[in-house]
Amino acid sequence: MDPVIIVGAGPVGLTLALALARQEVPCVVLDEGPGKDEPRLARTVVLREDTTALIERLSGLPLGAAGARWAGWRSMRRKQVMREVTFGDAAEGSEGGTTPSVPHNPAPLHIAQHVLTGALRTALVGEPLVKVAVDSRLDAIEQETSGVTVHTRGPKGTWWRGSYVIGCDGPRSTVRKLMDIRFPGRTAVERHAVAALRVELPWEGRALLHRMPPWRASGPSGGEVTGRPLPDGVWRLDWLLPPGKDLITPELLVGHISETLTGWSDGPTPSYELLDTGVHTVHHRLARRWRVGRVFLAGDAAHCLGTLGTHGLDEGLRDADNLAWKLASAWHHGPHEALLDSYQTERRAVVAGRLRAADQALPLLRGGGGLRAVVPGSTRGHDALLMDGHLGQGSIGAPGSYADSPLAPGQLEGEVPVDTPRGAPVVDVRVTAEDGSFVQLRDRLGRGALLVLLIAPGTGVWERKHWATAGIMPRLAAAVTALPYPAELLVSESYPGAAAHSVLLIRPDGHLVTALSGVRPADLYTAAEAALGGPVKAAAEEANATAGSR
Repeated sequence: MDPVIIVGAGPVGLTLALALARQEVPCVVLDEGPGKDEPRLARTVVLREDTTALIERLSGLPLGAAGARWAGWRSMRRKQVMREVTFGDAAEGSEGGTTPSVPHNPAPLHIAQHVLTGALRTALVGEPLVKVAVDSRLDAIEQETSGVTVHTRGPKGTWWRGSYVIGCDGPRSTVRKLMDIRFPGRTAVERHAVAALRVELPWEGRALLHRMPPWRASGPSGGEVTGRPLPDGVWRLDWLLPPGKDLITPELLVGHISETLTGWSDGPTPSYELLDTGVHTVHHRLARRWRVGRVFLAGDAAHCLGTLGTHGLDEGLRDADNLAWKLASAWHHGPHEALLDSYQTERRAVVAGRLRAADQALPLLRGGGGLRAVVPGSTRGHDALLMDGHLGQGSIGAPGSYADSPLAPGQLEGEVPVDTPRGAPVVDVRVTAEDGSFVQLRDRLGRGALLVLLIAPGTGVWERKHWATAGIMPRLAAAVTALPYPAELLVSESYPGAAAHSVLLIRPDGHLVTALSGVRPADLYTAAEAALGGPVKAAAEEANATAGSR
């Protein structure tokens, strides 16, 4: 079968290529550039714990050494600290008190985008299933029932034959334009002046969001500046700009830097080394369709978001994670239209929800007076909402759930509740694999298999030869073997909210399908079948009917 063609060699395209290669699917990555990225310290990304783990699992590289995991986060308004969070430790309230210790409060990872892309390129070196074609700019797509043909121009211009095409080629996506897919939304929702500088600040390792600082209390937005640390004493500073298209001159940017560093320092203005500058413009757009036959969109080609601190790249990486196992299933076992269609249904709904939440919050947070002036406590609530966006929490920033997915099973007789709702990402607990090794649950994701997790207290201290043949394990192992898709059986001492002998069915991208009370082969099979888009026989009939109508 022909390889999958990925258009675009940014973080999303390279992540998708690695994810497919790990599931034994060959890929061609069309890179319109020379195969390397210009170092830009003013162009950085913030990754949540789950997306950082995804990149590290696929690349085999520890990203923490290349980026900065923040020690904490501080939100200020004028001269007052509104809230302070220490990652992995405790959260301090706006009144100066400290809430009880947060047991699992992982720090985001702040990393320069060219460093992230370089790590992904390094992971692809020597990967036999992935070919990266540099200086290859797409200019034509032709698709038939049996596959897709694309043409690239440039020094190595040629025709390429593939099974599917994935457009990961950014907001000006050529793939999207060739497929005549509309991309409605809003332009320049927010604009930020950006500077990367090496400087010593009072909050070592702690990111800062400062709203209405005393030195910039006037103007439509009241002023807002964010400081986020990078490795080696480097900081990225962002200043929210007032609406309009005024040019940011070097003199204006140097003035922003000087007044900010002076305002943040107790003594004289600290010396600094200016390393890079830029203007970050945020757009809010959502493609009408993410799939046209054998052509898909992912990342910025499908959506643009990022205002109020939301992390647009996070969503693009989740696109790749969601799509990879579905394409791998189609490549190895034949196309299943319901499974492939679920990519658009699931991911577009999540991103649309994030965009709606940000658009609804924007007038309150940026509107000056209004509710802020008349509702007691509203200022604190607005600051908390904005912090949620920056830290990947709440309606603006938290990872989405696929509760209403077409892949969700119907009501199951043996289903029981756990702390993870249906369709949400599972908690990364320690598990015992079938070979007896202890690993993290996330380490078993993305291998092209469903995961079946048995909660069995006490098994962690047994040798595998004892628990693998004891109690309900033989019956559960037989049920897993009978599933209509490759599956791996894992065991854990505990899982949040799960009773002993509960059985969790987990998708290859780490989202919960269902939790069952004990070994229930019929329910387990039904849930697995639903997670794959429906019965295999029905899928084959559907594929034949689709082929016949084209």
